[in-house]
Amino acid sequence: MGRSVDLDDLIDVGEVAALLGLAHKNSVTTYLRRYADFPAPALEFAEGKCRAWVREDVERWHERREKNH
Repeated sequence: MGRSVDLDDLIDVGEVAALLGLAHKNSVTTYLRRYADFPAPALEFAEGKCRAWVREDVERWHERREKNH
């Protein structure tokens, strides 16, 4: 069974891009491929065309990357 997530904590690809300071939301897919530790979407359907992440997962990942670079 998957983890329980409050729907209010989910963010879409556009919000992930904004949180990471990316100019284009398509860059989020690049991050998924490039960084093995990038958070997996909490929800994904329509063959990856619709994804949602837990905000806290993306924020934590971003903070770790900022700290290490």
